[in-house]
Amino acid sequence: MKKSQAEPVVARNRKAAHDYHLGETWEAGIVLQGLEVKALRAGRASLVGGFAMVEDREIWLHGVHIPQYSQARWFNDGSRRKRKLLLHRAQIDKIERKVNEGGLTIVPLTLYFKDGRAKVEIALARGKKTWDKRQALAEREAIRETERALNRHLKGRPA
Repeated sequence: MKKSQAEPVVARNRKAAHDYHLGETWEAGIVLQGLEVKALRAGRASLVGGFAMVEDREIWLHGVHIPQYSQARWFNDGSRRKRKLLLHRAQIDKIERKVNEGGLTIVPLTLYFKDGRAKVEIALARGKKTWDKRQALAEREAIRETERALNRHLKGRPA
């Protein structure tokens, strides 16, 4: 029997790239309770506003919204509770060192299933200033405009 293909991404934090300078990334397992897995398989989750913290040499994910599973009658857990992330001890120590020394934060980027297990991709990030965000938007707009002009030129339309 073939190994199952990775299921599609459940949630993606698109705002993270806009709000932070992203650095090193890791794939971490996530500890879920009760019907949270079924809610995730239904494709319902939000990483916006989520962050992770190192507490007692463990990494905990805060602020990630996994809504209640609609088919359940009872035993629905809190949707914004903190959840433990599963990483190797050396990885946790490295992350903790970098967060403590450099003023970095840990941000969740994507939530997905891999071989039937829920995974979260986390990254070390440094917050962007307002002018950084404006500059990134201006650069993206300039690239779009040059692509539009090139397409118009290739199609023989006037600029």
